[in-house]
Amino acid sequence: MTHTVLVTGVSRHIGARVASVLAADPDIHRVIGVDTVPPPSLSRDGGVPLGRTEFVRVDLRSPDIAQVIAAADIDTVVHVGLVSSPPRSGGRALMKEHNVIGTMQLLGACQRSATVRRVVVRSTTAVYGSSPRDPAVFTEDAEPAEPPVHGYAKDAVEVEGYVRGFARRRRDVTVSMLRFANFMGPGVDSPLTRYFSQPVLPTVLGFDPRLQFVHEDDAVEVLRRMATEDHPGTFNAAGDGVLLLSQCLRRAGLLSVPVPPPAFGLLGDLARSAGLVNFSPEQLRLMCHGRAVDGARLAATLGWRPKFSTGAAFEDFLRTRRPGGGLPAAAMDVLSRMVTR
Repeated sequence: MTHTVLVTGVSRHIGARVASVLAADPDIHRVIGVDTVPPPSLSRDGGVPLGRTEFVRVDLRSPDIAQVIAAADIDTVVHVGLVSSPPRSGGRALMKEHNVIGTMQLLGACQRSATVRRVVVRSTTAVYGSSPRDPAVFTEDAEPAEPPVHGYAKDAVEVEGYVRGFARRRRDVTVSMLRFANFMGPGVDSPLTRYFSQPVLPTVLGFDPRLQFVHEDDAVEVLRRMATEDHPGTFNAAGDGVLLLSQCLRRAGLLSVPVPPPAFGLLGDLARSAGLVNFSPEQLRLMCHGRAVDGARLAATLGWRPKFSTGAAFEDFLRTRRPGGGLPAAAMDVLSRMVTR
């Protein structure tokens, strides 16, 4: 039985929603949410109501997280605090520290705890990479043709390695690792939702990748179930079906400009510097080769299927999409010159 839950990353949308739904469960005695900044619901910005969740400001990179776990007799840890794009201050180095060093500290605290009995970790299907030699669909046991070497995907690969090591050392703890497809939905703010919020989208010339999404409601439900039930193992989590990028553009009524891969990468640098969209190297590969995963293991284990398909998740996002300000003028000038050469 779940008594006291610790949820990381509660200042971000998915983390806040997970804490909120767990706090609403009368069978859970206490929910503690941790992050480096207060959740929006505790500030002037509004946000997801956290109910009876207790917020504790703590940096996962510090040993303080062990004190929180020990003091509250935590029995379930839900780690959804991984950062998918670099913050403006600190950049990629701070992102890696938060993701990798922070997870190491958290798992170290769990390993020393006498009360922790269940650990749930949010990972990503980006660990499979994106390559022209990929299988049509990745299962959890498939090895990537070209393992990720950049950014969030590389962090997630390292995090998964530490999680597997923890599971070997603490066989008495149920460890569940969830590889989520790209989150999609009205409340999601991610590199991909920001990309689809631009009025004109650059695409990679000659490619029409398959994309797969998981609706935020389904992601929260999976995390809730894993936090309250024992399902050890690694699981893909994605909505049924795939969408080609061209289909996404048609559904969204967006204009696109195909550009060569070098131009797409250059636009990414300009967009990042303007704080608009994070066209990272891993994003470029996704926009070339796409990715699709098989969620059958999760469905069979939980006896449950996502309510939203990939297409339905994207449609729900489009209902509340707020167009962004567009790429900066300098980026559009570069784009125009490279396309007309």
